[in-house]
Amino acid sequence: MATSRTFRPAALIGAVAALGASVPAVASGIEVDTPATSATAPARSGSPTSAVDRVADFYGAYIDILYDSGRGGPANALRGHYLTEQLRSSLARWEAVHHKDGVLRAKGVPIAWKVVYNDSGMGHCWTRVTLTWQDSGNRVHRTQLMVQSDLATRLISGIKAV
Repeated sequence: MATSRTFRPAALIGAVAALGASVPAVASGIEVDTPATSATAPARSGSPTSAVDRVADFYGAYIDILYDSGRGGPANALRGHYLTEQLRSSLARWEAVHHKDGVLRAKGVPIAWKVVYNDSGMGHCWTRVTLTWQDSGNRVHRTQLMVQSDLATRLISGIKAV
């Protein structure tokens, strides 16, 4: 009998805790992108020694910063960390002429990004970056960039539209 009295409050507390954990997201109206099971969740991983992973890390962080707070100090700090000095100078000239962000080769902020290995040779690695954009009419379009990295430093040394 003592076992059943102890079990019921413990079961009730567990059920309330489980319900309470899911209610705030539903009640607040915020959509939470949670997969049904961890087996179906996409894995994200990387290595600081991989030029391709560094390009993905840079584009992910750069787009997040632009989305959250716009251009400025944090975006410039990322450029300083991930891009060669020569590329930063080249981007400044390109941006002055085109009045667009040279890293994205566009105005605005994309809604998604994808980075895949393309080729390597002669001390460089090329990755293909696909940026997904959504216009005011909710139409989705994509642009592609070819990004060059120096294998010795793993710094991004070139960006061009494909």
